[in-house]
Amino acid sequence: MGFFAFLILGLIAGAIAKLILPGKQGGGWFITLLLGVVGALLGGWLGSVLFGIGLENFWSWQTWIVAILGSIVVLLIFGLFTRKR
Repeated sequence: MGFFAFLILGLIAGAIAKLILPGKQGGGWFITLLLGVVGALLGGWLGSVLFGIGLENFWSWQTWIVAILGSIVVLLIFGLFTRKR
């Protein structure tokens, strides 16, 4: 998968993760989308290490699932660090 396809995948995965996990994570939409790209990278890496599923094919449902799950994990971690006490 090319660089721009990966960016698009991460941006969309971040938006979907935000829809699945609504809340008051700080940073706004730009940080959420940036965290989606990081989450897609994390999900692709974990998917390839644990299950042999990477981010090779943009149109594969497995690629989208690992990218969205990775984005949810990154949003949860970011929410823990930015939550007001």
